[in-house]
Amino acid sequence: MSGWIKVCALDEIAPQGSRVVASSQGDIAIFRTADDGVFGLHDKCPHKGGPLSQGIVHGDTVTCPLHGFKIGLKDGEAVAPDKGCARRFEVKLDGGAVWLQLT
Repeated sequence: MSGWIKVCALDEIAPQGSRVVASSQGDIAIFRTADDGVFGLHDKCPHKGGPLSQGIVHGDTVTCPLHGFKIGLKDGEAVAPDKGCARRFEVKLDGGAVWLQLT
């Protein structure tokens, strides 16, 4: 699993919660949805740089805590009518653990 790092056990992230991973590429927010999906986005809203990790997760989106921009967790794209994109990172579950790809 070259380029993958183990972040934590899935149960260490609350459903509809997040965890921040510091990396050389900036902070990465790892999100867990209510149905145990996991997603990784650059922890910076494309609008004004707000911390997405502090936003509200609902379905497969997160709402930025600063100005209410809704960002899709699957693709990092802002939900219309908002515009912009947060960089997406590959995240997966394996053996109950959350893994992040940094390459």
